[in-house]
Amino acid sequence: MKSKVNKQQELNLLELVPVKNLKWEKNEDGLICLLKPKFQLPFLKKHLLPLLKKPYYKINLDKIGSQFWESCDGVRTMEEIAACIKNALGDEVEPLYERITLFLQSLEKNKFIRFK
Repeated sequence: MKSKVNKQQELNLLELVPVKNLKWEKNEDGLICLLKPKFQLPFLKKHLLPLLKKPYYKINLDKIGSQFWESCDGVRTMEEIAACIKNALGDEVEPLYERITLFLQSLEKNKFIRFK
């Protein structure tokens, strides 16, 4: 018997288009603060979140993360976003692709973004 060979398509990170999944706000420093709901179940979101004083966890991003978040518009690819970050922050972001990869994995793991 022949065994089935699992062929995995290799994803090119630079071709992915990230789309935001969370509400967010900009603080007085110009940095982004992500607002993650305290409850994920739709029933609890609908009935309990409005009753809480602080219905969201606030996740503050640094300068590079804020620039990345603002660049994600659901149209730009990761390559275009990396170019925007490089133009805005210069050599401060080096090694750029390694940082973006780790940040992107973290955002996707926590379901803060999704990909088109």
